[in-house]
Amino acid sequence: MKMSTLLRRMRKSPMFMIGVILLIIMILLCATSPLWIQWDVTATDLRSRLGAPDFFANGLSGHPFGADALGRDVLSRLFVGDWTSLKITFAVTIISMIFGSVVGLICGYYGGILDSILMRICDLLTAIPQLMFAICIVAMIGSSMSTLIFTLSATGWVATARLIRAQVLGIKNKEFVSASRVLGTKTSRILWKELFPNTITQLMISASGHFGGTILVETNLSYLGMGVQPPTPSWGNLISDGRDYLASAPWVVIAPGVALAITVLAFNFLGDGIRDVFDPKNVN
Repeated sequence: MKMSTLLRRMRKSPMFMIGVILLIIMILLCATSPLWIQWDVTATDLRSRLGAPDFFANGLSGHPFGADALGRDVLSRLFVGDWTSLKITFAVTIISMIFGSVVGLICGYYGGILDSILMRICDLLTAIPQLMFAICIVAMIGSSMSTLIFTLSATGWVATARLIRAQVLGIKNKEFVSASRVLGTKTSRILWKELFPNTITQLMISASGHFGGTILVETNLSYLGMGVQPPTPSWGNLISDGRDYLASAPWVVIAPGVALAITVLAFNFLGDGIRDVFDPKNVN
Protein backbone atom coordinates (compact mmCIF):
# COMPACT_ATOMS: atom_id res chain seq x y z
CA MET A 1 0.00 0.00 0.00
CA LYS A 2 1.35 3.41 -0.95
CA MET A 3 2.11 5.82 1.86
CA SER A 4 -0.22 8.45 0.37
CA THR A 5 -3.08 5.93 0.32
CA LEU A 6 -2.31 4.88 3.89
CA LEU A 7 -2.28 8.46 5.16
CA ARG A 8 -5.53 9.23 3.32
CA ARG A 9 -7.25 6.25 4.91
CA MET A 10 -5.96 7.27 8.33
CA ARG A 11 -7.36 10.76 7.94
CA LYS A 12 -10.72 9.42 6.75
CA SER A 13 -11.09 6.97 9.66
CA PRO A 14 -12.80 8.76 12.59
CA MET A 15 -11.98 5.90 14.96
CA PHE A 16 -8.29 5.98 14.07
CA MET A 17 -8.00 9.75 14.41
CA ILE A 18 -9.89 9.87 17.73
CA GLY A 19 -7.77 7.05 19.17
CA VAL A 20 -4.47 8.56 18.00
CA ILE A 21 -5.31 12.09 19.20
CA LEU A 22 -6.45 10.92 22.64
CA LEU A 23 -3.38 8.73 23.12
CA ILE A 24 -0.96 11.41 21.94
CA ILE A 25 -2.49 13.92 24.36
CA MET A 26 -2.40 11.42 27.23
CA ILE A 27 1.19 10.33 26.58
CA LEU A 28 2.45 13.89 26.15
CA LEU A 29 0.79 15.02 29.37
CA CYS A 30 2.25 12.08 31.28
CA ALA A 31 5.73 12.33 29.75
CA THR A 32 5.99 16.07 30.41
CA SER A 33 4.32 15.98 33.84
CA PRO A 34 7.64 16.35 35.75
CA LEU A 35 8.06 19.73 34.04
CA TRP A 36 4.77 21.25 35.15
CA ILE A 37 3.69 19.37 38.28
CA GLN A 38 3.83 21.72 41.26
CA TRP A 39 3.31 19.17 44.02
CA ASP A 40 5.24 16.28 45.53
CA VAL A 41 2.93 13.35 44.80
CA THR A 42 4.00 11.48 47.94
CA ALA A 43 4.03 14.39 50.42
CA THR A 44 0.97 14.78 52.66
CA ASP A 45 -0.75 18.02 53.62
CA LEU A 46 -3.58 17.44 56.06
CA ARG A 47 -4.63 21.09 55.84
CA SER A 48 -5.79 20.36 52.29
CA ARG A 49 -7.40 17.03 53.19
CA LEU A 50 -10.25 16.22 50.77
CA GLY A 51 -10.07 19.74 49.37
CA ALA A 52 -12.63 20.36 46.64
CA PRO A 53 -11.47 20.99 43.05
CA ASP A 54 -10.77 24.62 42.17
CA PHE A 55 -10.76 23.85 38.41
CA PHE A 56 -7.58 25.83 37.68
CA ALA A 57 -8.82 28.95 39.48
CA ASN A 58 -5.40 29.08 41.16
CA GLY A 59 -3.55 27.60 38.20
CA LEU A 60 -1.31 24.59 38.74
CA SER A 61 -0.37 25.86 42.19
CA GLY A 62 -3.86 24.99 43.41
CA HIS A 63 -5.72 21.69 43.31
CA PRO A 64 -7.59 21.69 39.95
CA PHE A 65 -9.01 18.20 40.58
CA GLY A 66 -9.07 18.44 44.37
CA ALA A 67 -7.02 16.70 47.03
CA ASP A 68 -7.24 13.20 48.48
CA ALA A 69 -7.62 12.01 52.07
CA LEU A 70 -3.99 12.87 52.84
CA GLY A 71 -4.05 16.24 51.13
CA ARG A 72 -2.13 15.11 48.06
CA ASP A 73 -2.94 16.77 44.74
CA VAL A 74 -5.20 14.51 42.66
CA LEU A 75 -4.14 15.97 39.29
CA SER A 76 -0.44 15.39 39.96
CA ARG A 77 -0.99 11.87 41.22
CA LEU A 78 -3.29 11.19 38.28
CA PHE A 79 -0.63 11.81 35.64
CA VAL A 80 2.23 10.25 37.58
CA GLY A 81 0.01 7.21 38.14
CA ASP A 82 -0.90 7.17 34.46
CA TRP A 83 2.78 7.11 33.52
CA THR A 84 3.37 4.21 35.91
CA SER A 85 0.45 2.24 34.44
CA LEU A 86 1.47 3.02 30.87
CA LYS A 87 5.06 1.87 31.43
CA ILE A 88 3.84 -1.47 32.77
CA THR A 89 1.29 -1.81 29.96
CA PHE A 90 3.79 -0.99 27.19
CA ALA A 91 6.34 -3.45 28.58
CA VAL A 92 3.78 -6.25 28.93
CA THR A 93 2.36 -5.64 25.45
CA ILE A 94 5.75 -5.59 23.73
CA ILE A 95 6.89 -8.78 25.47
CA SER A 96 3.57 -10.52 24.74
CA MET A 97 3.55 -9.47 21.08
CA ILE A 98 7.14 -10.62 20.48
CA PHE A 99 6.82 -13.96 22.27
CA GLY A 100 3.34 -14.63 20.89
CA SER A 101 4.49 -13.86 17.34
CA VAL A 102 7.44 -16.25 17.60
CA VAL A 103 5.26 -19.05 18.99
CA GLY A 104 2.53 -18.44 16.42
CA LEU A 105 4.96 -18.44 13.49
CA ILE A 106 6.66 -21.65 14.63
CA CYS A 107 3.40 -23.48 15.35
CA GLY A 108 1.72 -22.37 12.15
CA TYR A 109 4.65 -23.15 9.88
CA TYR A 110 5.97 -26.40 11.34
CA GLY A 111 2.81 -27.93 12.83
CA GLY A 112 3.21 -31.46 14.15
CA ILE A 113 3.91 -32.42 17.73
CA LEU A 114 5.51 -29.05 18.58
CA ASP A 115 2.33 -27.30 17.49
CA SER A 116 0.21 -29.69 19.55
CA ILE A 117 2.29 -29.19 22.72
CA LEU A 118 2.36 -25.40 22.48
CA MET A 119 -1.34 -25.17 21.68
CA ARG A 120 -2.19 -27.35 24.68
CA ILE A 121 -0.15 -24.96 26.83
CA CYS A 122 -2.20 -22.12 25.32
CA ASP A 123 -5.41 -24.00 26.15
CA LEU A 124 -4.25 -24.42 29.74
CA LEU A 125 -3.39 -20.74 30.16
CA THR A 126 -6.62 -19.69 28.46
CA ALA A 127 -8.62 -21.76 30.96
CA ILE A 128 -7.16 -19.71 33.84
CA PRO A 129 -8.53 -16.14 34.12
CA GLN A 130 -5.64 -13.70 33.74
CA LEU A 131 -6.58 -11.72 36.84
CA MET A 132 -6.83 -14.87 38.97
CA PHE A 133 -3.49 -16.14 37.66
CA ALA A 134 -1.86 -12.77 38.41
CA ILE A 135 -3.28 -12.71 41.94
CA CYS A 136 -1.87 -16.18 42.64
CA ILE A 137 1.61 -15.32 41.34
CA VAL A 138 1.77 -11.99 43.16
CA ALA A 139 0.58 -13.63 46.38
CA MET A 140 3.42 -16.16 46.15
CA ILE A 141 6.37 -13.98 45.14
CA GLY A 142 5.29 -10.50 46.23
CA SER A 143 4.31 -7.38 44.37
CA SER A 144 6.67 -5.19 42.36
CA MET A 145 6.71 -3.61 38.92
CA SER A 146 8.92 -6.40 37.53
CA THR A 147 6.61 -9.02 39.04
CA LEU A 148 3.59 -7.40 37.42
CA ILE A 149 5.29 -7.28 34.02
CA PHE A 150 6.36 -10.93 34.27
CA THR A 151 2.97 -12.11 35.50
CA LEU A 152 0.88 -10.28 32.92
CA SER A 153 3.27 -11.26 30.11
CA ALA A 154 3.11 -14.93 31.13
CA THR A 155 -0.50 -15.15 29.94
CA GLY A 156 -0.69 -12.16 27.59
CA TRP A 157 1.11 -13.89 24.71
CA VAL A 158 -1.52 -16.62 24.27
CA ALA A 159 -4.07 -14.68 22.21
CA THR A 160 -1.33 -13.30 19.96
CA ALA A 161 0.14 -16.77 19.39
CA ARG A 162 -3.24 -18.15 18.37
CA LEU A 163 -3.89 -15.21 16.05
CA ILE A 164 -0.51 -15.39 14.29
CA ARG A 165 -0.76 -19.18 14.01
CA ALA A 166 -4.14 -18.89 12.29
CA GLN A 167 -2.76 -16.29 9.88
CA VAL A 168 0.27 -18.44 9.03
CA LEU A 169 -1.85 -21.55 8.46
CA GLY A 170 -3.82 -19.59 5.89
CA ILE A 171 -0.83 -18.35 3.88
CA LYS A 172 2.02 -20.86 4.34
CA ASN A 173 0.92 -22.84 1.26
CA LYS A 174 0.51 -19.79 -0.98
CA GLU A 175 2.51 -19.61 -4.20
CA PHE A 176 5.00 -16.99 -2.99
CA VAL A 177 5.91 -19.12 0.05
CA SER A 178 6.18 -22.31 -2.04
CA ALA A 179 8.39 -20.47 -4.51
CA SER A 180 10.72 -19.38 -1.70
CA ARG A 181 11.03 -22.96 -0.49
CA VAL A 182 11.76 -24.23 -4.02
CA LEU A 183 14.50 -21.61 -4.40
CA GLY A 184 16.14 -22.90 -1.23
CA THR A 185 15.40 -19.88 0.96
CA LYS A 186 16.27 -20.42 4.61
CA THR A 187 13.35 -21.19 6.88
CA SER A 188 14.14 -18.24 9.14
CA ARG A 189 13.96 -15.90 6.16
CA ILE A 190 10.65 -17.39 5.05
CA LEU A 191 9.23 -16.91 8.54
CA TRP A 192 10.34 -13.30 9.02
CA LYS A 193 10.46 -11.99 5.45
CA GLU A 194 7.56 -13.82 3.81
CA LEU A 195 5.07 -14.84 6.52
CA PHE A 196 5.47 -12.31 9.32
CA PRO A 197 4.84 -9.17 7.19
CA ASN A 198 1.47 -10.63 6.21
CA THR A 199 0.43 -10.85 9.89
CA ILE A 200 1.38 -7.30 10.93
CA THR A 201 -2.09 -5.81 10.41
CA GLN A 202 -3.75 -8.35 12.69
CA LEU A 203 -0.86 -8.01 15.13
CA MET A 204 -1.37 -4.24 15.35
CA ILE A 205 -5.10 -4.67 15.95
CA SER A 206 -4.37 -7.27 18.61
CA ALA A 207 -1.77 -5.02 20.27
CA SER A 208 -4.20 -2.11 20.60
CA GLY A 209 -6.77 -4.38 22.27
CA HIS A 210 -4.04 -5.87 24.44
CA PHE A 211 -3.06 -2.42 25.70
CA GLY A 212 -6.60 -1.74 26.90
CA GLY A 213 -7.01 -5.16 28.51
CA THR A 214 -3.62 -5.03 30.24
CA ILE A 215 -4.13 -1.60 31.76
CA LEU A 216 -7.47 -2.78 33.15
CA VAL A 217 -5.89 -5.87 34.75
CA GLU A 218 -3.04 -3.78 36.19
CA THR A 219 -5.59 -1.32 37.60
CA ASN A 220 -7.60 -4.15 39.13
CA LEU A 221 -4.49 -5.58 40.81
CA SER A 222 -3.48 -2.18 42.17
CA TYR A 223 -7.03 -1.61 43.39
CA LEU A 224 -6.83 -4.89 45.32
CA GLY A 225 -3.49 -3.87 46.82
CA MET A 226 -1.52 -6.46 44.79
CA GLY A 227 -0.18 -4.20 42.06
CA VAL A 228 1.77 -0.96 42.28
CA GLN A 229 2.39 -0.33 45.96
CA PRO A 230 1.94 3.01 47.77
CA PRO A 231 3.28 5.63 47.96
CA THR A 232 3.86 5.22 44.20
CA PRO A 233 0.58 6.29 42.60
CA SER A 234 -1.29 4.28 39.99
CA TRP A 235 -4.87 4.52 38.85
CA GLY A 236 -5.83 1.38 40.74
CA ASN A 237 -4.61 2.52 44.14
CA LEU A 238 -5.95 6.04 43.49
CA ILE A 239 -9.43 4.58 43.04
CA SER A 240 -8.94 2.26 46.00
CA ASP A 241 -7.82 5.12 48.27
CA GLY A 242 -10.87 7.17 47.35
CA ARG A 243 -13.58 4.54 47.56
CA ASP A 244 -14.34 5.32 51.23
CA TYR A 245 -14.95 8.97 50.32
CA LEU A 246 -17.12 8.43 47.27
CA ALA A 247 -20.08 10.22 48.86
CA SER A 248 -18.20 13.09 50.51
CA ALA A 249 -15.34 13.62 48.03
CA PRO A 250 -16.21 11.90 44.74
CA TRP A 251 -13.49 13.77 42.82
CA VAL A 252 -10.86 11.48 44.34
CA VAL A 253 -12.36 8.54 42.41
CA ILE A 254 -13.92 10.30 39.43
CA ALA A 255 -10.65 11.74 38.06
CA PRO A 256 -8.72 8.43 37.75
CA GLY A 257 -11.90 6.58 36.75
CA VAL A 258 -12.60 8.94 33.85
CA ALA A 259 -8.93 8.91 32.80
CA LEU A 260 -8.94 5.10 32.79
CA ALA A 261 -12.12 4.97 30.73
CA ILE A 262 -10.78 7.47 28.18
CA THR A 263 -7.49 5.58 27.83
CA VAL A 264 -9.14 2.18 27.30
CA LEU A 265 -11.61 3.68 24.82
CA ALA A 266 -8.74 5.34 22.97
CA PHE A 267 -6.96 2.01 22.53
CA ASN A 268 -10.19 0.37 21.38
CA PHE A 269 -10.86 3.20 18.91
CA LEU A 270 -7.30 2.84 17.63
CA GLY A 271 -7.76 -0.89 17.06
CA ASP A 272 -11.00 -0.33 15.13
CA GLY A 273 -9.31 2.43 13.15
CA ILE A 274 -6.34 0.24 12.22
CA ARG A 275 -8.73 -2.43 10.97
CA ASP A 276 -10.54 0.13 8.84
CA VAL A 277 -7.29 1.56 7.46
CA PHE A 278 -5.88 -1.79 6.38
CA ASP A 279 -9.18 -3.36 5.31
CA PRO A 280 -8.70 -4.52 1.67
CA LYS A 281 -12.39 -3.78 1.03
CA ASN A 282 -11.70 -0.11 1.71
CA VAL A 283 -10.89 1.21 -1.75
CA ASN A 284 -11.06 4.92 -0.88
